[in-house]
Amino acid sequence: MTQTRAALRPTVLTALLAALLSALLSVLLAPAPASAASLQEVTGFGSNPGALKMYRYVPDGLPAGRPVVVALHGCTQNAAGYASGTGWTTLADRWGFSVVLPQQQSGNNLSQCFNWFGSADITRGQGEAASVAQMVDRQLADVSGDPSRVYVTGLSAGGGMTAVMMAAYPEKFAAGGIVAGLPYGCAQAAGSPYVCMYVGATQTPAQWGDRVRAARPGYTGPWPALTVFQGTADYTVKPVNMTALVDQWTNVHGADRTADVADTVAGHPHRVYRGPGGNAVVETYSLTGMGHGQPVDPGTGDAQCGAAGAYFLDVNLCAAYRLGKAWQLG
Repeated sequence: MTQTRAALRPTVLTALLAALLSALLSVLLAPAPASAASLQEVTGFGSNPGALKMYRYVPDGLPAGRPVVVALHGCTQNAAGYASGTGWTTLADRWGFSVVLPQQQSGNNLSQCFNWFGSADITRGQGEAASVAQMVDRQLADVSGDPSRVYVTGLSAGGGMTAVMMAAYPEKFAAGGIVAGLPYGCAQAAGSPYVCMYVGATQTPAQWGDRVRAARPGYTGPWPALTVFQGTADYTVKPVNMTALVDQWTNVHGADRTADVADTVAGHPHRVYRGPGGNAVVETYSLTGMGHGQPVDPGTGDAQCGAAGAYFLDVNLCAAYRLGKAWQLG
């Protein structure tokens, strides 16, 4: 018995070595995995009258016919930081859609703010609004995206520009998400962007709605649905601006200003306003105690996304996730 075991040892060792060698070779010779998608700059996307930069994120292997989300950063931010901080690129990989990330240039605004307040940049066919519209067209063509499922969102000045895009190019967007932003035409109504931000403008709902309707003369709909996120302790863009946004967009949609749903989400007051057809046309999240920034909820849970940092505030609610669910992206 001892002699038999000894005789077998070389054979067993040889077999083990052969197996190890085979496993090592299979690892070394296996094709390298496809590299993960990354943010890419796109040039030559149009006449670009607003002199913006275009970046995009397209998940590897994204099929045709998928949605497009346009995400506009806030002041002092850039496309890359907003892409990762908000969680939009993570959700794009998870749910399968592409993201367009316009980027402001210091030559347009020293603080890297989109010019949501200037007539030359908020008018259809002109300036920064036209540049963002051209980015949408380029993206839809390049990825064969679904033109009926294009969405726009942004923080602060990016939120103000989101309202601009919804008003000036309503036919391009199914819905918008404004985070700590301003109603369309607020700077003109208040006489100053700073008065709009810090005090608000005195307008009736009909006057607010008329400003949107005047941005796209002759257009009768459909209008984009709106979701708003606003911190109750935001001293940069006062919460009165969320009230004005509700007034503006319920008027545009022909809805009343009485919420059809009033509940809480992650402990924060949440309201839904339905239009004449019964569909949600305006939705609001009032982030209790939150200052000026993008709501995020870092973590690995299904409803979690984003990363905490400057102007990315952990309030146990991720705005990008909530928007994605409202827009049926995933």
